[in-house]
Order: sequence, then C-alpha cells, then structure tokens
Amino acid sequence: MNLLKRFTRYYRPHRGLFLLDMAAAILSSVLAVLLPSITRDLLSVRIPAKDIGLIIRSLLLLAAVYLGRMAFDYIRIRWGHILGVRMEADMRGDIFRHIQKLSFTYFDNTKTGHLMSRISNDLNMISEVAHHGPEDLLISLLVILGAYGFMFFFSPLLALISLIPLPFMLLWGIIFGGKMRSGFRRVRKKIADINSTVENSVQGIREVKAFANECIEQQKFDHSNESFRFAKEKVYAVMASFHAGMQFLRELCYFTVIAGGVLLILKDIIQVYDLVTFILYVGIILPPIDRLINFNEQLQQGIASFERFTEIMDIEPDITDRPHALPLNEASGPIEFKDVTFRYASSPEDILSEVNLTIPSGKKTAIVGESGAGKSTLVSLIPRFYEALEGTITIAGKNILDLTQSSLREKIGLVQQNVFLFDATIRENILYGAPEATDEQLYDAAKHANIYDFIMSLPKGFDTDVGERGVKLSGGQKQRISIARVFLKDPPIIIFDEATSSLDNESEALIREAMFRLSENRTTIIIAHRLSTVRDVDKIVVMKQGRIVEEGHHESLIAAGGYYRKLYNSADF
Repeated sequence: MNLLKRFTRYYRPHRGLFLLDMAAAILSSVLAVLLPSITRDLLSVRIPAKDIGLIIRSLLLLAAVYLGRMAFDYIRIRWGHILGVRMEADMRGDIFRHIQKLSFTYFDNTKTGHLMSRISNDLNMISEVAHHGPEDLLISLLVILGAYGFMFFFSPLLALISLIPLPFMLLWGIIFGGKMRSGFRRVRKKIADINSTVENSVQGIREVKAFANECIEQQKFDHSNESFRFAKEKVYAVMASFHAGMQFLRELCYFTVIAGGVLLILKDIIQVYDLVTFILYVGIILPPIDRLINFNEQLQQGIASFERFTEIMDIEPDITDRPHALPLNEASGPIEFKDVTFRYASSPEDILSEVNLTIPSGKKTAIVGESGAGKSTLVSLIPRFYEALEGTITIAGKNILDLTQSSLREKIGLVQQNVFLFDATIRENILYGAPEATDEQLYDAAKHANIYDFIMSLPKGFDTDVGERGVKLSGGQKQRISIARVFLKDPPIIIFDEATSSLDNESEALIREAMFRLSENRTTIIIAHRLSTVRDVDKIVVMKQGRIVEEGHHESLIAAGGYYRKLYNSADF
C-alpha cells in the first residue's frame, strides 16, 4: 500500500492529463462496443426493409463511430504517452537530485553502469506502466463487460459457448507469463552487467592498451555478452510457447463461436446476422483479453522497477546537516583536529588514529608520508566528504558538524591528483568554479594558473572541447585548468592533494608557481611526495600509518634525523 501511495503521488501534478486519457479510453471503448450492435441492426432490420435512407444513416453512423474512435485513440495514445513521459521526467529529476545528496560511501560501493540502468531502463518501464496500466485495465474491463452484455442480450446460449476458451487463455497466460517475467528480470540484470563491463573498459581504455590487455577485456565482455545471450534465448523460448499457444487459443475462440453459431442456426435458435455479430464481438473482445493477460506481466515489471527506484530513494546520505546547522560565513581561523579517528565502512582497521593537528590560518601546511599513511583521508574529512568516527574538527573554532555542508564546501578549493574535467569546453570547465564570473575574471584566473597562453594558442581558444574526462589535454594542462577553476572560486581554504604527482619538470614548475600564487594569504594544505613542492612551506606534518609522527619546518625535521629525514633520503620522496 505504501508503494502504491508513493507511485500515485506522481499522478497528482498531471491529474488533468490522466483524466483526459481515461475519458478518451472510456469513450473509445463505448464506441467499440457499439460497432457490432449497429452492424447487427443494419443486417437484421435496415437491409431486409430495403430502406435506402435508413441504410445510409446506419452507414454514416458507422463511419461517425470509426471517426470518433480515431479521434479518441489519437488523444489516448498521444496524451497518455505524454503523461507517462512527464511522470518519468519527474521521477528522473527526483532520483538525480537524491543521488546528488548521497555521500561518497554510496558511490564507493555502487557500479555506475547499474545506476545508469536504473535511471534509464527502469524509469522507462515505470512510465509505460504509468499510462498503459490504468488505461489497459479500464479499456479491457469496459469492452469485455459491454460486449458480453450485448452478446447475452442477443443470444445467451451462444454467449455461454463463446466463454469456453477463456479460462484456458487465462491459465496459459498465468503459467507462461510468470516464466517470462522471471526471464526478463534475468535479462535486465545481464544488461546492467554489460553496461558496467563496457563502462569500465571504455573509461580505462588507455590502461587497457598500455598493458596490451585487449584480450582480457574482450574475454570479460564475451562472458557478460554470452550470459546475456543465454538468458535472452531462454526467455524467447518461453515467449514462443506463450505466443504460439495464445494464438491457437485466440483462433479457438473464433472456431467455438462459429461452430456453436452454426449449430444454433441449424436449430433455428439464432439467425445468420447474430453469428456475424458475435464474430465481430470476438474480434473486439480478444485484444482486451490480451491486454489483461499482458497487464499482469507489465504490472509486475513496473512494480519491480519502481521497487528498485524506491530502493535508491530510500537510501539516506551518511552525511547530513544537523537540524540547526549554521552557515560558515567566516573561515579566517585555524583548522584543528582533536583526537580524530576514522575508518572506511569496508575497512576493519582505523585509517586515522587519534590525530591531533592544528593547521594555521593563512599559512601553507604540507602533509607528507608514504602511500597509505592517511594523508588524503585526513583532508577529505575537512569538507565532510567522510565523517570521523571519533573526535572533532573545527574551523575558526566552529565544529564542522554544526555547519551546513554547502557553506563549508564553498569555502574550500580542492585540486586533486586525478583531475576531473567535464566533457565540455575549457570555458565551461573553468567557469564551474564560479558560473556567474565575467570573461575578464575568467581570463585573469587562467593567467594566474599559467594556462592562458596555452588556451589562446588553440584554434578555438576557451571554446575548445576537452573531451571526456579531459582526454584531449595533457596531465599538466588539466591540472592548470583545475587550478584556474579554484582561482575563480576564490575560497579562503585551499587543498592540493598530490597536485604535482607524475608530472614532468616543466609542468611541475608551472603548476608549483600557480599553486603558490593561489596560496597567498589563504589557509593552504599541500599533500605531496615531491620535496620541491613542500620544502618552502610554513609547516610540515609527517604521517605514518594513520598517525602524526613529526611536525616542524624542513630544516628542523632534517636535523632531527627522524622519519621525515628517511623520507627525504628515499628515492620515492
């Protein structure tokens, strides 16, 4: 009942279209039921009377009924589908907004291909049920009941005879309909698997080619494709039995009516025009019966799709604003970690353990350590991408848990090692930092990031497409565009997470210059392996296995001869 209530909620904004669709369905059904009756009257009364005027009137009435059905069917088909499309758009908007609210933990554990399948395939199925379901049920019941009302009125005995095949049709539909439904569920699951396989292979195509592992990817795809083919072949075998048997039973309906009608005509119980009328009614009744049989299958698919839709909608984000959260209006103060402990949901061990750290306001602080020390995890807690299990983090004395997420993240600029650029122009990617910025501000940001001259050397300048994930640009160019984006955002807190990792010396020099220009008079956190990036910062924090083991300036840490000096002397650092 709760599922039905949630589903019907999407009808409310479009109740006018729904009522129009239902009205058109009712009127079309009424006209369909009247057609054989008008024909019977023509055959039994008008033609024997040889009244040309009445015959013409009956023919005109038939033509009017056909035209009326055409008009109502146009309304029903067009606006019924539009109703479904609008409901689908509403649901897609709701699920996209909801996905935007979900925490990183959800995306860490969810395949994008499966998510896309739910947003596209499932919602399309729901939209079909949304307008076909009520419409098919209403049309089927009206036509069947109306047709049998007339049939029992004209000849109760022949009407009873015509009912003989119907239980067999229903039983056949229930048996094979259930098999088809389970088969199509498996097919949809296999489609989602194929989507995930293709997505992984395409997104990692450079790694695939770099390691010459095309054969491995082909084997993965062949496995998914073969599973999909096998599932589809099985369901089509069931479908063939269903449709072949159903077609036989449909023809049996005609045979039963014709055989019964002939016997009744021979016994002078009915007339030939009654048999013609019943044959016409059988032709009208069979499509609604098909609708009713298919309705169960369609309804089950729709329910399953809507259940998957609600599964996502029912997922609550791990990180939410507290009821009385306040905006962070002023971030000019130190960032402090007090006894902070953290572990990922999938990890049995703490990634950070009892971290105590003060990051001074307006200064540059570097965090160094070997891979896996917890550096990136530590800084990801500041914008609340994840939340600490224990301890507190404050900015300018304000607990970040008491702040709204949006205001907190507005005050933080993040430049990561793996830069993500949208499949758009350079202009659009930089403007993502401040969509309302002027061209002058845009150009200044590009100049400060040491990327302006490169952009202007391109034939289309700022209107150059960067390709999916910025594939048309080098790593250093993407980094500088991401820095320009942060320049445009102009936040008081900057985080550089391995921003110069794996770059050539020339690119590193340009990015390092842009980084330090961006860092002026801002609270800056730099995570880096390269000593050249962190040597001149105000403070260096050294991490090992989720703990802070040393703090100080470069010279003092070298002189201390501890873990930092070991890192300094290592080739990796």
